[in-house]
Amino acid sequence: MVFFIPMTDRNNSTTPVSQPPAAPRLVTVDAESAERRLDNFLMGHLKGLPRSRIYRIIRTGEVRVNKGRVKPAYRIKEGDVVRIPPVWGLREGSEHTISQSRASWVAENILYEDSSLLVLNKPSGLAVHGGSGVSLGAIELLRAARPDNRYMELVHRLDRATSGCLLIAKKRSSLRRLHEAFREGKVRKIYHALLLGQWAGGKREVALPLVTDHRQGGERHVRPGEDGKPALTRFYPEKLFKDAVLVRVELLTGRTHQIRVHSAAIGYPVAGDERYGGGRPAPAGLKRLFLHASSLTFNHPDDGRKIEFESPLESSLNGVLNKLAV
Repeated sequence: MVFFIPMTDRNNSTTPVSQPPAAPRLVTVDAESAERRLDNFLMGHLKGLPRSRIYRIIRTGEVRVNKGRVKPAYRIKEGDVVRIPPVWGLREGSEHTISQSRASWVAENILYEDSSLLVLNKPSGLAVHGGSGVSLGAIELLRAARPDNRYMELVHRLDRATSGCLLIAKKRSSLRRLHEAFREGKVRKIYHALLLGQWAGGKREVALPLVTDHRQGGERHVRPGEDGKPALTRFYPEKLFKDAVLVRVELLTGRTHQIRVHSAAIGYPVAGDERYGGGRPAPAGLKRLFLHASSLTFNHPDDGRKIEFESPLESSLNGVLNKLAV
């Protein structure tokens, strides 16, 4: 059952993003961040801090990986725990702030919240965090909306263009247990996607290893490859149209761009996918990627009870489906 939390504090004040946390943060490296250089990883978490200062806090041991000192060029691995110290001077020389209206806007999309975790219905177009040309993301807005929370970290990620359920930990212990649940396959992740093409047959299971290429400027491109990481996706057709199909997707692993690459690999790219869609035109009225994280099911990190959160398709996506059905 999903509970909705009433929102308060809708005044016009602003919350500075430059204020550092009161204590160091411990960030567990997920699959998407694995193999990045430590200095580049920190640039994303300490937005606006000069690279020279990034090097300094690594060199002085303020930043640690698995409780030990490492060099800036260290390639972080999935499961590594990175200690990020509180830092003054983020966005130095800038007056950048988050308005309370923006913080309240993201708070209105919270599906569930308790003392240990938060589930956000992330809109399409909103990055999960700042970095790589994006000034602010969901996590920064949530921290501004909840200034009294000393700890708030992403448990997993969604592509910027993907909407739906995004899980946030509000305690270190919750983050550790939820990361463990993701690694062990104990979190059920269901998506809905509109795929282009005339679907033949029923359920399809795609098991293609995926390789992530890191391109200039930090852009990532994913391709199938025998030397890649194992990836498993199941597609269940729900509504057939003339040249498209609405599918329910069960994600058995959590690789970068997994659904988009696997669907394209079998000849059915996600509608609106400009990167992997092969240039195929989107259906009339579609202005975004038609990929939505519909539900998350897992055991609560505090008491182990099974909980499920659902996010219905937004009205614009249902409008596209209605046009296809005519």
